[in-house]
Amino acid sequence: DDVDHAGGLVRVVGKGNKERIVPFGSKARTSLLAWLSASEALRRCGGSSDALFLNLRGTRLTDRSVRRILDRRMREAAIAAHVSPHALRHTFATHMLGAGADLRAIQELLGHESLSTTQRYTHVGVEALMAVYDKAHPRAHRASKSRVGS
Repeated sequence: DDVDHAGGLVRVVGKGNKERIVPFGSKARTSLLAWLSASEALRRCGGSSDALFLNLRGTRLTDRSVRRILDRRMREAAIAAHVSPHALRHTFATHMLGAGADLRAIQELLGHESLSTTQRYTHVGVEALMAVYDKAHPRAHRASKSRVGS
């Protein structure tokens, strides 16, 4: 019930019972529909029909299971680095910012209360933050041009 297939949105409840609405693209939509079809038998026998991702017993995936899946995929890809699910979250946010996403939008997606938390989280330097500000602020264009000439 938390997945809006047509709109490409999913409601996620995370740490601290924080609720977020997260967008997903067409490739994720295709994979998600395939998973829902493939997992239909598990849903009937496992009793966790309201969970999106299930283990082989048909019950919810735990955070430990997600960690094991990630570790296995890292080994299969021959990546020796230790990558945590949390590191993927950091990477997602940093790449979004690098691609021009609004810092406030990233803050909303991550569920941060403070913009300074998002800034630290994305490893954003002051210059990058000023560039986002200059791009977003209505009067920034004149101010940034005057800074360049100084």
